[in-house]
Amino acid sequence: MNWRKTMGLLLLCVLLVTVAACGGKEAAPAEQNGSTNTESSNEGDTAALKDIRVVLDWTPNTNHTGLYAAVDQGFYKAEGLNVEIVQPGAGGADTMVASNEVPFGVSYQESVTQARTQGVPLVSIAAVIQHNTSGFAAPADRNIKSPKDFEGKTYGGWGSPVEEAVMQSIMEGDGADVSKVKNINMGDADFFTAVKRDIDFAWIFYAWTGIEAELRGEPIDMLYVKDYSDALDYYTPVLVTNEQTIQNDPELVKAFLKATSEGYQYAIDHPEDAANILIKAVPDLDKELVLASQKWLSPKYTDDAPRWGEQKQEVWQNYTDWMFSKQLLDEQIDVSKAYTNEFLPQ
Repeated sequence: MNWRKTMGLLLLCVLLVTVAACGGKEAAPAEQNGSTNTESSNEGDTAALKDIRVVLDWTPNTNHTGLYAAVDQGFYKAEGLNVEIVQPGAGGADTMVASNEVPFGVSYQESVTQARTQGVPLVSIAAVIQHNTSGFAAPADRNIKSPKDFEGKTYGGWGSPVEEAVMQSIMEGDGADVSKVKNINMGDADFFTAVKRDIDFAWIFYAWTGIEAELRGEPIDMLYVKDYSDALDYYTPVLVTNEQTIQNDPELVKAFLKATSEGYQYAIDHPEDAANILIKAVPDLDKELVLASQKWLSPKYTDDAPRWGEQKQEVWQNYTDWMFSKQLLDEQIDVSKAYTNEFLPQ
C-alpha cells in the first residue's frame, strides 16, 4: 500500500512540475473541418470560430458521446467554437489541462482531489454521469456474490492505491479480510483475457465492459462500489478545466458547457442516433457494443439530478473525507474550490 501511494505522489509531483514549466503556454490551434486559423470563418458564418481542443481520459467510448454529438450537431459552432476532440498525450489528460495545453478535458473526482492536494489547479466543471457505475466484476462461475467472496481470490488491477482502499472498505463492511486477496497487475490485458488467464475479478465500468459481457454471452456478477458506501458514489468521469482558464476566459467555459450540455441532452433523448454519431467519428469501435452501451448509459447521464452536469458538495466532501481516512491524501482540500456549477446552463 505505501509503495503504491508513493508512486502516486511521484506522478503528481511530475504533473506539478509540468504545470509550473508550462503555465503560460497557450493551447495549440485545433484542426477540424479543414480549418486551422482561429481568425478564419467557415463559409456562411458571420463570425470567426474559436478553435479549441478537449482531451479525453481514455480511448473514445460512450462516456464521451455528448462531446461528439455537440460537434456533429453544430452545438459548439452555435456558441462560436470549433472543437477538436483529442486523445491524451504521454502525460495524461490532467497534465494537458493543468498546463494550459488544452482548456478542457475528461478526468475523475479522484484525480482532481489528489491533484489539488499537490497545488495543481484542476477544477471539475461538470459531472458526466451522476452516479458511480463502476464496481468489481467476476465471471459468474467464480461465485463472487458479495465482498466476503473476494477472500481467496485473485484480483487484477493497475496498481492504483485507491483500488486496495476501496476493496478494504467494502470487505470490512462484510466482515472480510482484504489481506486474503491476491493482487496482480493486469498490464495491458483486457478483462475477458485476464479472467481466462490468471485473475478472478477486476474493477470495471459496467456501461462498457459489463455490456460487452452481455453481448458475448459471458455472465458476470457485478458488485457496484456505490452500493456499499455513500462515500464511494463519487463522480466518475467529470469534465475539467483549470483555474487560469476560469479566471481569464469565463465566457469560454460558459459557452463550452452550454454546447456540451446540449450534446449530452441529445444523447439522452436520442441514444441510437448518438451512438451512430460516435461510431461515425470513431469507426474502429464495435457498433453493436456502442449501441447497447449507449442505450444503457443515456438515462444515467442526468439520472436524479435537476440538470446534466450538476455536482453536489456532499459528494465531493464525502469522497474527500474517505480518501483522507484511507491515507490516500496527505491533507484535506477545500472541496468548494475543486468543483463548480457556476458555468452550467440554467
